[in-house]
Amino acid sequence: MPRELRKRKAPAVEPAAAPPAKKKGPVAKAVAKAKEVVAPKAKASAPAKVPKIAVGETIDLEGFGGEIETNDGTKTTLKKLVDESKGGVVLFTYPKASTPGCTKQACLFRDSYTPLTATGFSIYGLSKDSTKANTNFKERQNLPYPLLCDPSATLITAIGLKKAPNGITRGVFAIDKSGKILAAEPGSPAGTVEVIQKLVGGDEASAPATEEKSEEETKAENDQPANGVNGTNGAAKEDVDKANVAAQVADTAEELDSNEEKAAA
Repeated sequence: MPRELRKRKAPAVEPAAAPPAKKKGPVAKAVAKAKEVVAPKAKASAPAKVPKIAVGETIDLEGFGGEIETNDGTKTTLKKLVDESKGGVVLFTYPKASTPGCTKQACLFRDSYTPLTATGFSIYGLSKDSTKANTNFKERQNLPYPLLCDPSATLITAIGLKKAPNGITRGVFAIDKSGKILAAEPGSPAGTVEVIQKLVGGDEASAPATEEKSEEETKAENDQPANGVNGTNGAAKEDVDKANVAAQVADTAEELDSNEEKAAA
């Protein structure tokens, strides 16, 4: 009898092995670590929205403007300053201690100190300067009021007198014991004093005439102290830019490492 031929089953095809994971070169590894550090920081430092303030509005002073310190190093807050005052607080902001325009402004508040405080206001100068710079400024000009140091511009931002990206708008802010905002506006050295003179009912005629600043004074006032990142907006933008650069460098590094591996093969 003829042999019956049996069909053999086709051998099972084994799945192709997955290609080995691509190894990162030393440059890509280093940049990847930097990217991990920078990217989360950029996300975490997104600027918080600051509520707008308006004259006539009553604000909750609890936590308003964060913590600042006096030129002698004493930690304080706007709430504490208001609580300690008899009738409220006046803050005048200036871009940089001991520059011409800021010296003029501080001295005008000094010369009008008695009538301006007659109704119970406590006066303070406010800037991003260090305690040392503000103490020197206070002593040199014989100022009768404390100077407040706000290097992170938290209070300056809260009262609406921060100038993007890292500057300060010269201006004045006044608030009474109940938390009601009486004044909040930018102004010239003499103009900021006039705002408070009108507020306390002083003689407007006795207010110093506003003088135009020279080009040299304007330039000096705009020179900001290099004492760290000021304000959340500037910090956030810088971090985002770093993250973007790190990402671009990482891509380039991986491409270079890949080319080196191909050349070696």
